[in-house]
Amino acid sequence: MQSLGSVSCYRSNTMYTDIVDLREFYESGLGQVARRMIRRRVRQIWPDVRGQIVMGIGYTTPYLRPFRDEADRVFAIMPAAQGITFWPREGPGLVALGDEADLPLPDMSVDRVLLVHGLEGTEQLRPMMREIWRVLAGGGRLLVVVPNRRGLWARADWTPFGHGFPYTPSQLKQVLRDTMFVPERTGHALFIPPLRSRVLLRSAPAWEEIGERWFKAFAGVTMIEASKQIFAGVARRAQPVKRRLIVPLPGGAAPARRVGS
Repeated sequence: MQSLGSVSCYRSNTMYTDIVDLREFYESGLGQVARRMIRRRVRQIWPDVRGQIVMGIGYTTPYLRPFRDEADRVFAIMPAAQGITFWPREGPGLVALGDEADLPLPDMSVDRVLLVHGLEGTEQLRPMMREIWRVLAGGGRLLVVVPNRRGLWARADWTPFGHGFPYTPSQLKQVLRDTMFVPERTGHALFIPPLRSRVLLRSAPAWEEIGERWFKAFAGVTMIEASKQIFAGVARRAQPVKRRLIVPLPGGAAPARRVGS
């Protein structure tokens, strides 16, 4: 099992997928199938979020909608290096552009954190995980979704799952342990090959059922739910730091913008 340091040595060239490419993928037939398969599994892990505050980090808006009518509050923060798009299309915006290593939230203010298209692309792994730990409530849960190193989707560079640093389940668990989280539950999704064939896409539910039973090691994505290691401490800043937040206006995607630019 690799430590976080040994995992990080392969991460020097990782970077986020651009917001335009992410949006176009999820508007495609293949992206819609991926969204349904992953969202179904996420919902199985989090069947009830009533009265809770749910935050997404990375590109999570395709997976947050089912929680909107149930949770007390749902919002997303998209990394500055990725860019931002307005969401939802109807009503006030629930997305902001921010620095994943300096979240504009008070301590212990969020009950659930969903991290998708984030861990594999960040160049600030430890600072980002430290910030998630800080803002997560004591009884909160973090759910991380990453490309599976052994799966076909990690090799499909025409999808966002084929970019960044993929993980095996053991590597992801080690990252969580090294950043003060306790892995609780593991899930898998995207057993269908990442091809655009309409016939193949229609058979996605059957692929998921067979894969979940017999071929978990070859899933397209691995997801692990983790709890906060509450007896660990985080060094506090000597001086308060002002956090900058950029909220998009309605009307589509905004270009990628770095915090402080």
